[in-house]
Amino acid sequence: MLSTVISLKDVSKKYIMGGDTVFYALKNVNLEIKEGEYAAIVGPSGSGKSTLMHIIGLLDKPTDGKVIIGNKDISSLDDDATSTLRSEFVGFVFQQFNLLNKLTIKENILLPIGYARKKFDYNPEERAEYLMERFGILDKKDSFPNKISGGQQQRVAIARSLIMKPKLILADEPTGNLDTKTGNEIMELFGELNKEGITILVVTHEPDIAERTRRQIKIKDGEVVK
Repeated sequence: MLSTVISLKDVSKKYIMGGDTVFYALKNVNLEIKEGEYAAIVGPSGSGKSTLMHIIGLLDKPTDGKVIIGNKDISSLDDDATSTLRSEFVGFVFQQFNLLNKLTIKENILLPIGYARKKFDYNPEERAEYLMERFGILDKKDSFPNKISGGQQQRVAIARSLIMKPKLILADEPTGNLDTKTGNEIMELFGELNKEGITILVVTHEPDIAERTRRQIKIKDGEVVK
């Protein structure tokens, strides 16, 4: 039986919008992501995708309900413990790449290692070299992000997301800034990684991107719909 990577139980996120008006970005969401899944969270703008992504990525906490990781309710964790868990649990891939132009490609990939609060059972430098070779960017390791193509920048971002060997890769609109051909290449790369057992969750508003995954989680007006 596959283990559960993350579980959301009756999760809601509400905001007070002037006076006593309550706005629910999420309403009673129940969701499980299993080990080895390749899934997409899909829905129109304003549907609650970003809020759900922030909660799954431990960037935010729900107003109500529970987020469970490894039988641990994260609401019981303080900010430092949450930050440590996030760095080890999830690797992020963003639409804007979020690379630092003052750092080389290799330095960008190794950046999460510098914030880690654990000892590694592998050599991060060797893993960075392996990931760069795997994604065809080893010859760019001493280049800077603004000197390489968008597709190469996204490969750097994916390598960075994998450097800590996280339980989950969370990709937010990963093809949004890429042309169709390059976007297809990135989705093919995600598919290859998933076949190797890596759990991947893609957040997108594009149905054709969502259909490249093996499970579509549709969200509308803050609720997960069948």
